[in-house]
Amino acid sequence: MSEKESVLPGLYVGNYRDSKDSAQLAKYKISHIVAIHDTARRLHSDKHYLCVMASDSPDQNLSQYFSLCNDFIHAARLRDGNVLIHCLAGMSRSVTVAVAYIMSATNLSWKEALKVVRAGRAVANPNLGFQKQLQEFETLRIIEERRRLKERYPSLALVKQDEDQCALMLDNYEQLLLSRNICEGRCSMGEECPTGVCRTAPTRRSRRRSSRSQTTDGVSRSPSTSSLRPRSGPAGLRSYTGSAPPSRSGSRVDISQAGTSESLTAPVTPLNSPPVSPKRLGALQISSQVTLKEVAGS
Repeated sequence: MSEKESVLPGLYVGNYRDSKDSAQLAKYKISHIVAIHDTARRLHSDKHYLCVMASDSPDQNLSQYFSLCNDFIHAARLRDGNVLIHCLAGMSRSVTVAVAYIMSATNLSWKEALKVVRAGRAVANPNLGFQKQLQEFETLRIIEERRRLKERYPSLALVKQDEDQCALMLDNYEQLLLSRNICEGRCSMGEECPTGVCRTAPTRRSRRRSSRSQTTDGVSRSPSTSSLRPRSGPAGLRSYTGSAPPSRSGSRVDISQAGTSESLTAPVTPLNSPPVSPKRLGALQISSQVTLKEVAGS
C-alpha cells in the first residue's frame, strides 16, 4: 500500500489482510477501522472500531448503515485520524461504504464517487445489489444526508481538500482508463478483464476455444488459472470503531463520544427463506421413513 492508493486524505480502502497487518497500519497511522464482513470483530485493542456484520450478497441491506458509517468516518477525519475501511477482498462491501461516504461529504454522484475509489483501487467493484442501493441513496436520501452531516459536523476543514483530491482522482481515473489499466466492468463476454474487476463469465464459444488451445500435438494440458484476486495493496484503508446496531427509527449512536476501548456491532440482515408447506413436510417425513425401512429390510 502507498499514499497514492488513498481514496481521500486520511481515508483508505483495503482487504482483511490489510486490517491484520500491524506494521502497515502503523506506517499509515491508521487510528480508526471500519470492518464490514460476515465475522467483523476487533483485532487491535489500540484502534477505534466500527464492526458491521454484513454478507457480500445483493440482498444484503447496506444502505441502513450508511449514516452510521458516515458519522464514524467523518468524525475521525475531522480529528486528524486515518480511517481504513475493509471487508474480505476489498472489492464490494468496503467500496460501497466508501462510495456512500464520498457522496455524502462531497457533491459527487455515486458513479463519480465510485470512479474516485477505483482510481485508487482498481479492483473496486460492488455487486449489482449494492450498486442499486447506491443509486437509490442518491435519488432518495442524499440531499437529506448531506444536510444532516453538515449540521452535525459544521466544520469546513475537509471541504477544500476533498474537492481537490476528488478532482485529481477523477483525472487519474480517465488516464488509467485510456491506458487500459482499469475498466468500468464492461469487458466483452469471454474476454479477460485487464484488472480482474469484471465478474463476467466466458461464453460457450470462448470456453471451447480455450479448451482446444489446451490440446496440441495430441498432448492434453491442464488449463492455466488466471487469478482474479485483488492487488495486494489496498487502495484506501477504511477504519471502523465498532459495529452498527440494527436500524431503528429514531435511534442514534453517538460515535463522536466513543472511546478507544468501545466497539459497536451490526448484525447481518437475515435473508428470507420460503417456508415448507405442511403437506410437503409430511410427504418428506413419510418418504424418509419408507427409505429407512427399506434399508433396514435389506
